[in-house]
Amino acid sequence: MKTKQLSQDVRERVVELHKAGEGYKKISKALTLHASTVRSIIIKWKTHHTTETLPRSGRPPKLCSQVRRKLVEDVTLQPLTTLKDLQNSASQMGVHVHTSTICRSLHKGRIFYMSSDGKLESSPLILYPVSTDTMETTMCYEAVVPHWFYARTQDGRDIWNPFSKEDSDKLEAAFCSGVNPNSIVVPVCGGRYDVYLGSRRCLSVYWDEEDSVVQRCSWFYKGDKDSRYIPYPENFSEILEDAYMQAVTQNEWKKRLESPSRDLIILHNPKLMVHYQPTGLTDEWGATPTEQGRPRTVKRGVENISVEIPQGEPEQIDHLVFMVHGIGPACDLQFRSIVQCVNDFRLVSLNLLHAHFKKSLDGGQIGRVEFLPVNWHSALHADATGVDKDIQRITLPSICRLRQFTNETLLDLFFYNSPTYCQTIVDTVCGEMHRIYRLFLERNPTFKGRVSVTGHSLGSLILFDLLTNQVDPTGSPAHKAKASVQGSESRTNKKSLKDVLKELEVEDLGAVFEREMMDIDGLVLCSEQDLKNLGIPLGPRKKIIEYIKHRTHLQDTNCPPMETSPNPELTPPPLTSGTTFNMVNYEYFDVGIGQVRINYPQLTFHPEIFFAWGSPIGMFLTVRGLKRIDPKYQFPTCKRFFNIYHPFDPVAYRIEPMVLREEEFEPMLIPHHKGRKRMHLELKEGLTRMGTDLLGSLRVAWQTFTRPPVPTLPPPTTEAAELPVSELPPVTETPPVAAGEDVPVNEDPAALDVGMLNGGQRFDYVLQEKPIESFNEYLFALQSHLCYWTSEDTALLFLKEIYQTMGVSMDQPLQ
Repeated sequence: MKTKQLSQDVRERVVELHKAGEGYKKISKALTLHASTVRSIIIKWKTHHTTETLPRSGRPPKLCSQVRRKLVEDVTLQPLTTLKDLQNSASQMGVHVHTSTICRSLHKGRIFYMSSDGKLESSPLILYPVSTDTMETTMCYEAVVPHWFYARTQDGRDIWNPFSKEDSDKLEAAFCSGVNPNSIVVPVCGGRYDVYLGSRRCLSVYWDEEDSVVQRCSWFYKGDKDSRYIPYPENFSEILEDAYMQAVTQNEWKKRLESPSRDLIILHNPKLMVHYQPTGLTDEWGATPTEQGRPRTVKRGVENISVEIPQGEPEQIDHLVFMVHGIGPACDLQFRSIVQCVNDFRLVSLNLLHAHFKKSLDGGQIGRVEFLPVNWHSALHADATGVDKDIQRITLPSICRLRQFTNETLLDLFFYNSPTYCQTIVDTVCGEMHRIYRLFLERNPTFKGRVSVTGHSLGSLILFDLLTNQVDPTGSPAHKAKASVQGSESRTNKKSLKDVLKELEVEDLGAVFEREMMDIDGLVLCSEQDLKNLGIPLGPRKKIIEYIKHRTHLQDTNCPPMETSPNPELTPPPLTSGTTFNMVNYEYFDVGIGQVRINYPQLTFHPEIFFAWGSPIGMFLTVRGLKRIDPKYQFPTCKRFFNIYHPFDPVAYRIEPMVLREEEFEPMLIPHHKGRKRMHLELKEGLTRMGTDLLGSLRVAWQTFTRPPVPTLPPPTTEAAELPVSELPPVTETPPVAAGEDVPVNEDPAALDVGMLNGGQRFDYVLQEKPIESFNEYLFALQSHLCYWTSEDTALLFLKEIYQTMGVSMDQPLQ
């Protein structure tokens, strides 16, 4: 039985290992191939200098050349000859074949049988003759369709990537327009890059990035050590195309061309074209080796090479999302920048858009969501601040790599708690969002969508503090009420001793304090023993002590309001302290507990949703001294908030328990992007439920066996027997519970009241861990903190919540 043919990549891998000095057995073991297969591939490469499948002779033809010439001659002399007549003619020559065999042979000679309506038929009808000179197979030349590529430098090498078909068509149309290319600028990649056609350069629009080389490509080659095809220069591709056209039209192959680098390209046939790169040097007689060295595979047209052309992006933009990174310059385990990670997240969301919003996308209801990165680490560690040089002076020379990593990443946490550098970070984040937003509106004047923000790790804390200190320009009644309450509380602290005693309902003790010449400040300094020495009873004494504790705590923790606007009284105190006192309105508490006092700038837009990834917001608020968030609080200019985290993320913390402190409840589980839960989670829940039911059944059975017998009731007395039924006391009957009917114990988790931070909805959302991650959560802890950039579940939650604000839902809701 013939096995499946090996791919070209596997063959080339065999040759690479052989060149590296590996033997047949080691290669076969490494690639799980038979040793004879490895030997055949290497022998073929040594003989023909290629690993591609060469044309083979196949089985002997049933019609020899003599019989075939006779059949063509019969058709030429008798144009009305049918296939049945040709079959009889072949039988007379001793060749017995089916009419289909004769038909295939004539087709190879470019002789066709046609029906009266001009359609090809399977039944033999009239044959149109063709001269015997055309028996050799000829090809019709078709011009190659070029595709545009761009080069990115990676590890010192240029990696060529194709533009999408839509972008390539735009570039080709501009190239063929006849306009001076030096004046043509074509936006590509969703408008994030501009291609200057004259200089063949691609420049980024929203961030700083090294320019990329752009090229119009039609011919490609791949060497032994190359993992992908590399395009030839444009001028040499035209030379190759001219030579290919002559070879096809004139049927003259084995053409040899010399490249500008004196490499040799041989066009053997349309399917076999090789590029020889001589390794030897010119000898003393000036001779140069021709077909020596390692051959390269040559391909014509982008459709003949193994390259994935990216999917085009819709031109319509429905929503803009700014993404702020966390500590350090790298955002994932591959040490990629924020720009590369955002590009991956954008690609994931675009694929999910086609999968889960296909109806709305095809109907023109929606376009796409644009994600743009906000980089603040470069500005903090730039030469303008000089902080890196200062840190380097005091860094110890030992374990230099670990100390360098610490200086570039972990120190960002301390920088954010520094007044000087915290101001730099906040100004940079706000300034970058303003700059990108202004540039985005200039390039997309028809954009009418909303804006959302996303922060990862420390970036989420930066956005939280920034949004907390925004001022609502509309002056909503709720915020004005909060400001008025805050003002009333400040006035409460300035009351006299007489007013305080009246509020505490102990005004009768005023004479005692007047006798001791004590004012409100002196009262605060009194201890319980002092009040006891004054002869104050226990009840009033406890009230006064509680007031003293409350006032002392307020003075220790309260901070003056941030200077964020000309009218700071409108700034709402967003959160709530854990201390309560029934006589003083302590509903509102300043967020500035332990927070650095800086000037928070105001955003020029109001974010629709704030997404936090792997966020330490809850931990920072707790460390700052905050124990409880006011359930009525919401960001002044942002309506929605989501705290998304991986269950094994060591940096992430929950926030909902700071609002609802009285109950224990689980976070909302983010559904898998393909629906339902992951299999291992369903299995774990099923086993847990089964064990709970089994233990419950055993407990009921044990109680039944160990329960003491119920004593027999004594017979009714004579007086009770003579009473009418209407005078007997009513007996309350418990309604029977049907077998198998579940008694509801817990309410729906989504219906919990967790405050207005997310518009009255839940905002702690947890991802489902992968099956392999559940084996050892410590091993995947670091990866869990960096997994959000490529998480399809996270991207789908983004799209679902964003388009839900526009009244667009998914094609099929996830379970």
